[in-house]
Amino acid sequence: MSAEPILFAKSKTDICLLPEMSNRHGLIAGATGTGKTVTLQVLAESFSAMGVPVFLADVKGDLAGISQPGGQSPKVQERVRQLKLDGYTPGGCPVTFWDVFGEKGHPIRATISEMGPLLLARLLQLNDTQAGVLNIVFHVADENGLLLLDLKDLRAMLQYVGDNAAQFTTKYGNISPASIGAIQRNLLALESQGADKYFAEPALNLDDFIQTDANGRGIINLLAADRLMQSPRVYATLLLWLLSELFERLPEVGDPPKPKLVFFFDEAHLLFNEIEPALLEKIEQIVRLVRSKGVGIFFVTQNPRDVPDNVLGQLGNRVQHALRAFTPRDQKAVQAAADTFRANPKLKTTEALMELGVGEALVSCLDENGQPQVVERAFIIPPRSQLGPITPQQRQQIMANSIVAGVYDKVVDRESAYEKLNQAVQQAPPPAAAGGGFWGAIFGGDSSGPAPMTIPRTSPGGRQPDSMATIATKSVVRSVSSAIGSSLGRQVIRGLMGSLFGGGRRR
Repeated sequence: MSAEPILFAKSKTDICLLPEMSNRHGLIAGATGTGKTVTLQVLAESFSAMGVPVFLADVKGDLAGISQPGGQSPKVQERVRQLKLDGYTPGGCPVTFWDVFGEKGHPIRATISEMGPLLLARLLQLNDTQAGVLNIVFHVADENGLLLLDLKDLRAMLQYVGDNAAQFTTKYGNISPASIGAIQRNLLALESQGADKYFAEPALNLDDFIQTDANGRGIINLLAADRLMQSPRVYATLLLWLLSELFERLPEVGDPPKPKLVFFFDEAHLLFNEIEPALLEKIEQIVRLVRSKGVGIFFVTQNPRDVPDNVLGQLGNRVQHALRAFTPRDQKAVQAAADTFRANPKLKTTEALMELGVGEALVSCLDENGQPQVVERAFIIPPRSQLGPITPQQRQQIMANSIVAGVYDKVVDRESAYEKLNQAVQQAPPPAAAGGGFWGAIFGGDSSGPAPMTIPRTSPGGRQPDSMATIATKSVVRSVSSAIGSSLGRQVIRGLMGSLFGGGRRR
């Protein structure tokens, strides 16, 4: 049975978004100051009211008010009277605050392994050669059971592969010291932006994103992104990682009566700026397929031209606020935006786009058959929650009562690649005895290759030392055994998103 339609705008008639069509995705576009944030807030609180969890990023710091009852603003009260919203009642939504830096919300973290080499290469702004070297580092780590959890793990693996590049050339290709050095320098720059706080454990369990409160309302997961936006590439990569993890994590559900989660991607143009063709192809694939997982994506941006055509064509629900046309280029953008709508004989779409006031929009949603309705000029209804930020005291109180309070607050630093490599070096005999420099010191054997992979160590009862493969297997088994039901046992084995993004799969 379908949920009640979401009333979010009014023209001569009510304009509603059908919940069963929400996973066909949507676009909220318009110039700065035309009302995109209000539209986003109205839709988010409506999804929450029907029991659908929501994720959205607070890029300007003014969305936290969604947690508090609103309606006090004279402008809101005037719009309520104008639209004759007799049933309007103020109300806040259940909110979980998140923050990469752990200041305005619960820490949100991922591991290096989960991020994967493709997304990490974009984050580090690597060229093709450097990205290839990074892939080799991930392969070497996986083959030897070395977990890449944080930045020091990746640095240790980079140093090891760089110092022993000759050992890997035959199997993987050339590894130049220049590429290793470039990656290390970019890692240092990334760390200066706070990435050391993001790449750590406990990693985010996406089940915590898909929650309802005691009254059955969907939790709104609000990411504090005002500081994060100072590093736009980090912001875009983080949200893309979240999307890819959702795609991997959630089961197929077809077309449910209402979505399992709605994901708002604000400042969407940052995702597509200078994007590599291979990564764009994967984004298009996720947008096309994630709807079968019950996830709806709404891209929020200033101009529809910010979104590539292959992605734009999959956004069935459209809310277009005013566009400005000060230059010939702007005029073409207005015309292009007008042409994306199903024409309404009673409306001159191009002219209307430049005449819209604040809080007005051209709207076209999908009908019950999945077909776009004719475009209508409409007023967006005011949100029931507060417009604007909240006080630090209110935020702290909400965080203290959150369902994830205390879960992610303390960083866990367990044994991983950094510790294992250091331990192997300390336990190794002198290079002459091991035969073959650093590779021999760690894995045994001579400098001609990695064939005999053993770590010398004392064994009780004269037992033969374990091979590297055995140690890696035991390490994985111990890790998985101690982490059943959590995110810790999924770091080594790659699944579906390993093929899409080169990331680690959650189990």
